[in-house]
Amino acid sequence: MKFLKQMFGGFSLLLWAASILCFIAYGVEVMTKDEPSQDNLYLGIVLACVVFLTGSFTYYQESRSAHLLDSFKHMIPQYGTVIRDGKQISIPAVEIVVGDVVDVKMGDKIPADIRIITSQNFKVDNSSLTGESEPQSRSTEFTHDNPLETKNLAFFSTFAVEGFCRGVVVCTGDKTVMGRVANLTTGLKNSKTPIAREIEHFVQIITIFAVMVGGIFLVIVLVLGFNWLTAIIFIIGVIVANVPEGLLPTVFVSLSLAAKRMAKKNCVVKNLEAVETLGSTSVICTDKTGTLTQNRMTVAHLWIDGNIFETNTSEMQSGLEATTFDRQSNTYKDLLRIATLCNRAFFKVDQDENIPVMQRETAGDASESALLKFCTLRLGEKDYEIMKDVNKKVCEIPFNSTNKFQISIHQLAEPTEESHHILVMKGAPEQILKCCSTVSINGEELPLDKEKKAKFNSAYVALGSLGERVLGKNLYFQKNCKLTWHWFVGFCQYYLPKKDFPLNFPFDSDDINFPMEGLCFVGLISLIDPPRATVPDAIGHCRTAGVKVIMVTGDHPITAKAIAQAVGIISDGAKVDEEETVKTDCVEEVTDGYQVKACVIHGTQLKDFQPDQVDNILKYYTEVVFARTSPQQKLIIVESCQRLGAIVAVTGDGVNDAPALKKADIGIAMGITGSEVSKQAADMVLLDDNFSSIVHGVEEGRLIFENLKKAIAYALTANLPEIVPFLIYAIFNIPLPLGNVHMLVICLGTDIVPAISMGYEKAETDIMLRKPRNPRTENLVNVRLVCRSYAQIGPMEALAGFYTYFVVMGQNGFWPLKLFGLRSAWESAAINDLEDSYRQEWTYDQRKTLEFTCQTSFFVSVVITQLANIIVNKVRRKSVFQQGLGNHVMSFGMLFELLLAAFLSYTPGMANIHMEPLKFMWWFPAIPFSILIFILDELRRLTMKKFPRGFIFRETYF
Repeated sequence: MKFLKQMFGGFSLLLWAASILCFIAYGVEVMTKDEPSQDNLYLGIVLACVVFLTGSFTYYQESRSAHLLDSFKHMIPQYGTVIRDGKQISIPAVEIVVGDVVDVKMGDKIPADIRIITSQNFKVDNSSLTGESEPQSRSTEFTHDNPLETKNLAFFSTFAVEGFCRGVVVCTGDKTVMGRVANLTTGLKNSKTPIAREIEHFVQIITIFAVMVGGIFLVIVLVLGFNWLTAIIFIIGVIVANVPEGLLPTVFVSLSLAAKRMAKKNCVVKNLEAVETLGSTSVICTDKTGTLTQNRMTVAHLWIDGNIFETNTSEMQSGLEATTFDRQSNTYKDLLRIATLCNRAFFKVDQDENIPVMQRETAGDASESALLKFCTLRLGEKDYEIMKDVNKKVCEIPFNSTNKFQISIHQLAEPTEESHHILVMKGAPEQILKCCSTVSINGEELPLDKEKKAKFNSAYVALGSLGERVLGKNLYFQKNCKLTWHWFVGFCQYYLPKKDFPLNFPFDSDDINFPMEGLCFVGLISLIDPPRATVPDAIGHCRTAGVKVIMVTGDHPITAKAIAQAVGIISDGAKVDEEETVKTDCVEEVTDGYQVKACVIHGTQLKDFQPDQVDNILKYYTEVVFARTSPQQKLIIVESCQRLGAIVAVTGDGVNDAPALKKADIGIAMGITGSEVSKQAADMVLLDDNFSSIVHGVEEGRLIFENLKKAIAYALTANLPEIVPFLIYAIFNIPLPLGNVHMLVICLGTDIVPAISMGYEKAETDIMLRKPRNPRTENLVNVRLVCRSYAQIGPMEALAGFYTYFVVMGQNGFWPLKLFGLRSAWESAAINDLEDSYRQEWTYDQRKTLEFTCQTSFFVSVVITQLANIIVNKVRRKSVFQQGLGNHVMSFGMLFELLLAAFLSYTPGMANIHMEPLKFMWWFPAIPFSILIFILDELRRLTMKKFPRGFIFRETYF
């Protein structure tokens, strides 16, 4: 069905209709003439081949993406552990029913939506469903009315990253939260892309115009006394002349070239039309986790030896951080040892060793995984493993939400004189500090007095003011600092005395028999899910290009706001409305002087808003953040933007983003962190997960629209010099100046390569400084473009063709006045003594040879003037001299156009397609017209530059 749609949709249908008309006309000629002309047969075959080949290539390009529903099926867990008849058994997940009691342990995929009845340090990764980057604790406690936020529910297809739980199944299959997301996504229908609507609009215009002109000409020729067969053939020529046959391959090639260029920038386009859609985008609704941020907890700062040091948070960390602290410091070494030993995370097996450490998959808590990668990079992979192996763990107290710390005791590989064992501890800083009496400064243990505690508190506040997300849930407000969630990890250690804790001492983690006080505080680490380094610049470019960026995330509002401020979605110094201060009844766009209006909307608020209230928020506020949103609410936001007339792009990587990705005008999924579902729902996939690639895509899309507009203007211009010869032929009874085959050669021969070369034209310098086009008012083909082609350049090309036609006729004895009214005698095979202006007699065969020579000269004149046309269409606003002639493909196209015309003219045997060799001098009459076209268009652009809102700009800028 998809292939048939490519074959018989839009512009293709118009070409099929023209092709069928040609076949019908040829069939009629076969039945009514002894020697039927094969012109119509050639036309029909070539037009059909063009549609078939172009449609086949388009189908091949777009059929490589898999079905969306299949990607959801891959998310279904294969097996689940249930309790039936008092026995624990493993059964296929599809056999689990409501009421089953299931057991879930670390590393399992949850087989259904469950209500937790018992748990032990249980955490789940909900990032694919809600967008939250860090694991969420789950317990038996009911904490919120929102199912996605309460602690006693775990959801189908999410992962258990730590601990154990037992739960009762409450939903299965389509009734699960994930199932509802799948149904919501697969139930959405894709709307037409802007470029598809533009092509459809153009097809309607050109069809109406062609049929209308054809009908008018049909009346004219019948009134003039032509027989019905000649009239039909004549009308076919008029209609074919009005249809730019080369436009279909030109559009396809332009889109394919753009897709290829974007692929080099790690951006895979699944739907060719999506490239141009991105250029029309006026609103980008972006997810936070994995899109603006790296979707991985990362060590951001260290506090050791009484100072704060910044670490490298880049995505690869190939060069690590600059040496801002003493790496030989004993305190730093102790911190690395504690973070290594007191850590339960590990790299998953069977991974390629060449994969960078920061991109390897881990099992364990997000914060521990961050510490694992941090220590592995700083110590080296071998040294990290050696340190873990040689310092044998003999006791452990896992982290839990009550104690907020984790302890492990290790037998030292190199015992000291005083100790065989070391106790290492990490956790919430305030808890760690309570257990410490000393602090390590430059490797020396010093008493933890009030002064040092004050210094620690200052560092704690200073790190908090940086807007980081850190271990623990300490929410506070510091004057002149950002309100934010903080997640810090404190570290301490204690060498257990040899006399009290000899080798093989029986440590007991239940009935604690080792000291928990008097420890030595070593340092503090802050963790964040860092923004991607290129995102702030990319968002700045979007703002310059007039594209509004809206954050839509399932994360907490405070986190969302902090990230939005960090990457520039919320401007520095912007007045931010939250909760009850958000206005939903103002329809005008308001700014307070230079104060940008911004707001943060919670999902619970959004749930109560009416559609017009959501619309008003998007109108009133220039910078918007939606937090704690469900997949349905993301869909509501996209629909609201579309109601306001915006072309919406949605970026995301999770399953929760899939409905919005499919509903958007263009969905953009992340290739690395993105789920399979999001990739299948999207039109475009960013292989490097780089938000800045979207900016390149916007520029590429705008360039496509510009170049298509130029290519159409170039292609339509040749229509007039193809139509007018038929009109003059019918009205003034002169020998036909241009045949059907010559029209076909112009549209699909000489014009096709120069038109395609427009796809290689570079962007004008101001392309990213313009506002996004309004698809309601700025069409691909508008009145000014048609007037330019049919009323400005087209007439000059027609004049050049007729001038050359009359020159050739005149030099062969037929002066212009002699030609008028000569058609009947000229086309009569019975007359072999027709006299010219010098009373020379011409046979029928001689006249036909001269007629084909004149048609060839008319064709050559159109080619020469089209050379000037392609040059002036390189730019819409700037001078050609400013843009330059650096498009080498266009230079080749112009050379190809000339060589093809010469080849068709001078190659023996071309008389079969009505081509005759020309004298060298007959190539020159059209050159003055080409020069005139170039000069007039340069003067037009110069006038537009001097009077940017004048009459010339308003009426000729297409």
